[in-house]
Amino acid sequence: MSLLSYLINGISLGSVYAIIALGYTMVYGIAKMLNFAHGDVIMVGGYVVFVLVSGMGLPPLLAVIVSMVVCTVLGMVIERVAYKPLRMAASPLAVLITAIGVSYLLQNVALLLFGANTKSFTSVVTIPAISLAEGQLMISGETIVTIAACMIIMVTLTLFIKKTKAGQAMLAVSEDKGAAQLMGINVNATIALTFAIGSALAAVAGVLLCSTYPSLTPYTGAMPGIKAFVAAVFGGIGSIPGAMIGGILLGIIEILGKAYISSQMADAIVFAVLIVVLLVKPTGILGREIQEKV
Repeated sequence: MSLLSYLINGISLGSVYAIIALGYTMVYGIAKMLNFAHGDVIMVGGYVVFVLVSGMGLPPLLAVIVSMVVCTVLGMVIERVAYKPLRMAASPLAVLITAIGVSYLLQNVALLLFGANTKSFTSVVTIPAISLAEGQLMISGETIVTIAACMIIMVTLTLFIKKTKAGQAMLAVSEDKGAAQLMGINVNATIALTFAIGSALAAVAGVLLCSTYPSLTPYTGAMPGIKAFVAAVFGGIGSIPGAMIGGILLGIIEILGKAYISSQMADAIVFAVLIVVLLVKPTGILGREIQEKV
């Protein structure tokens, strides 16, 4: 029964990683860049909900919606100010360094506004826990909501990409920006929309993460952001189903590593598994090799 409990907790944690990884994989798949500030958008989403619920007494659902709006705007501003000027002329290394700079900027602004002390985050989930197997297995409301949210987001995002004009534009831009622009697609608007969606998902992930692990600091999003990037690479960066599979597998590996090997070695185990996977299949689980023309 304990193994089943660990697996459920792993799927719950992995679902958070998967939601974050979707933002990484969408931005990389379409703009071919890594937004390492994505993890800190999670932290911003958490602080927005913390201020609105604990400080202003707003209903949790309204606070989550406001958090999504704030993070969406933040993501679009980051793309417009930090990344758009570099997309055409600058090297990938310059974009990567800029992303790291934006990450530290968000962390330090949060330090100035909220201080370094850990804030006690009030869970926004009101669903009661479920008791199974005569009370031997308890599934928290946060776990139920997190797994359900991951599934709903995955299905909705897949339908959005396949069924809408904006989604088809994203696919076209991901294949060839120049050809997409010649066909009348606004490449800049499409990339901005991608950042907006990814940042809104980061807000949801931040709220779910802080509800499950009720603490909040300016560095809350740093390690989950890195692990979500690992999950995106693990599943095949650029693949939406791969991000979900990679996130859930990573969560299960982390929880089982803490339970059966060492809680102190859990992070090392996660990264070691990634190295092994990339040695065996460099493109990740669902990734595909891309032939580059020369």
